[in-house]
Parts: sequence; structure tokens; C-alpha cells
Amino acid sequence: MARTGITSQQLQDHVKRLAEEHPPIPFDAVDFTVNDPDAVRTRFGVLFDYLARVELEVERNVAELDAILPHPTPEDLAFYRGVWFEQEMQHGRILDRLKAELGLPPAQPLTVVSGPVRALGAVAHLGPIRDVVRCVYYFTGASTERQAVLAYSALIERLDEMDERALVDTVIHPIKRQEPGHFAFYSMSATKLVPELKPWQLRLAQLLRSRSYELVGTHRDPVYQAQMGRVSEVLGFGQDPHEYAREIGRLEARLLWDNAHGMEYPPYVLKAIEESRRLAEADRAA
Repeated sequence: MARTGITSQQLQDHVKRLAEEHPPIPFDAVDFTVNDPDAVRTRFGVLFDYLARVELEVERNVAELDAILPHPTPEDLAFYRGVWFEQEMQHGRILDRLKAELGLPPAQPLTVVSGPVRALGAVAHLGPIRDVVRCVYYFTGASTERQAVLAYSALIERLDEMDERALVDTVIHPIKRQEPGHFAFYSMSATKLVPELKPWQLRLAQLLRSRSYELVGTHRDPVYQAQMGRVSEVLGFGQDPHEYAREIGRLEARLLWDNAHGMEYPPYVLKAIEESRRLAEADRAA
């Protein structure tokens, strides 16, 4: 695979721009006015619980990254500790405050680093493995951010229909505005790294990604997977799961799998989507 023109300096410049142009959203810029709290709570309660929890789990995510990236590149460290952490934590705090305003209980983010992540961290200090782990990290991040952009975009459309202007203009849209820069960092990083991998490293990255893929915030836990299934229903993603899979899986289909056999998205993406829908349906029928 041909090398790209993306450099470490370009990545560092991108991170610097994110820090300068997108500081954490100040609380005094947020208007928590809700015109119809009952309707918003009934329609979007499960969604706000999911979004607040996932955003607040950034603290756990950083601990995971410290474990699996024992020797991070300067741009990785500047991104996930200097920019991404503070932005995402503030998203979570704002969404959790919104939940309180709606009379919903506070989010309960996971805080403990999982055993598989700790095990991966035990071998991640080895140079060749380090690059494989970084590769998987970039695709995980890209998929996560793409899911976030799609979720916030769909939520904005639905809140617009309800004329909840304060929530759209000062809560959801400012949060959504910060997510594409994160996606761009992961996309640029993966574009730079993948051509540098040896064939065996690429195959190992494909294997690890296939075995570890999960929708954001589901943690291979049926309870969280079912919640994600309900969130997809609220946002309308369940109407065309193949299109949703294309939206969140096209980057790794192109870079990690080279669009093998006309691949539009890796099959494990659709499998995760369908499993979350199945568990949501089972939960509803119970």
C-alpha cells in the first residue's frame, strides 16, 4: 500500500487547532430551558442516559489508552489528554445536568479498565505490537466519533420538530460541532499508519478489530447492547441498518480492508448493529 503525505507535524498542527478553536463548552453558554420537559423526557430519556454515560466514560477511556499506549506518539498524547478528554468530559457534564433538569437520574459511567484491555497493555510495549494497537485504536476512535455525529445530527432534527430551540442551539449543536475534529484526527492518523504496517501487522490488526469490535458504549454487555438498540430506534437508525453500517464502517472498509471484494463496511459492524436490535426487541418482549 502506498505511503500517504500525512506527517506527524500535520497531526500535531491539527490537534493545536482543535485546542484553539474548540475549547470545552462553558456552562454559562448553555441554556437548559425545555419547553415540554415531559415530552422530551418520554421521547429521549433513554438517549440522554446513553449519551451522558458514554461521554463521561472518557475518564475510563483515557485510563485504557494509558494502558494500551505505554509509549504514545506526541500527537496521540496531545490529542487524547490535552484536547479530547476535556471536551468529552464537558459534554458529559452538560448532558448529565440536562438529565437532572428533566428529572432523570445521574449517569453511571463505567470507571474500571477491563481485563482484556489490561492484557493487551501487557504486550503493547513491544514495538511491532505497539503499531498494531495504535491502528486498532484509530479505527475504534473513528467509528465512535462517526456514531456520535450521526446521533447528535438525528437528535437535532427531532428536537427541531419539537421547537426545543435552547437545547438545539446551546446544548446539542455545540457538542456535535466538536466531534468531526476528533474523527478527522483518527482518520488522518489511520491514513498515515496503515501503509507503514508490515503484512503480518495488518493481518493482526484486522483480526483484533474483527474480534473486538463493538458499538460505542456497549462493552459487550447485553444490557448496554439493548440500550444501544433502543437508542437506534429513537434516532431512526433501525430503519436501514445497512446504511448505518456503511456510515460508521466505510473508513475501515477502505483503509483496513482495502474494500476487499467490494466491501462497503466490515461484516462485524452490521453484526453488532443487528445484535443490539435483537437484544432491544428481546428486552421489550420480556
